[in-house]
Amino acid sequence: MNLLHIDSSALGANSASRALSAATVAKLQAAHGDLKITTLDLAATPLPHLSGGHLMARMGMGEPPELATELAAGGAALEALIAADIVVIGVPVYNFSIPSTLKAWIDWVCVAGKTFRYTEHGPEGLLGGQRVILTISRGGVYAPGTPMAVFEHAESYLRIVFGFLGVTDLEVIVAEGLAIGEEQKSAAMAGANAKIAALA
Repeated sequence: MNLLHIDSSALGANSASRALSAATVAKLQAAHGDLKITTLDLAATPLPHLSGGHLMARMGMGEPPELATELAAGGAALEALIAADIVVIGVPVYNFSIPSTLKAWIDWVCVAGKTFRYTEHGPEGLLGGQRVILTISRGGVYAPGTPMAVFEHAESYLRIVFGFLGVTDLEVIVAEGLAIGEEQKSAAMAGANAKIAALA
């Protein structure tokens, strides 16, 4: 089995989402000794944000030589996603949404004919066989029913993206309120880690 492990936090060893994604991968690795793990650190090696040249190349309108390296990196990211049986993504919330590096990755992997296709009945996702686990860290509290719930645009956006790509096995593990204080942070991380320990 192939597992794709993606991190997007800029905080390195100080990142809560990285700690949770690493714990998730370790849990799955312990359960599946044959896992082949591919790691993509979007903070250390970010993909470029899509330009007109990138889009023209995608549409078969020529590949400028100066974009060869960037196009190859984007193509590799796409192929790694397609090849994955399990995808684990560490997601910090920056200003109510996902890091721009993770958005750039999404732009490179949402490709018609590869991860979804257009049909006479509308778009159809092509990644239906994948299991996707999101480990999300939030400084504030944005859970449904809270005053800040309307500001939550990370988990909700990623649910839309992966649903569009056909993923039906999507699991979300959230640690929130991490900026409120140490007691809240410890409780939130402990709760998230308990959910990771209970993963099938």
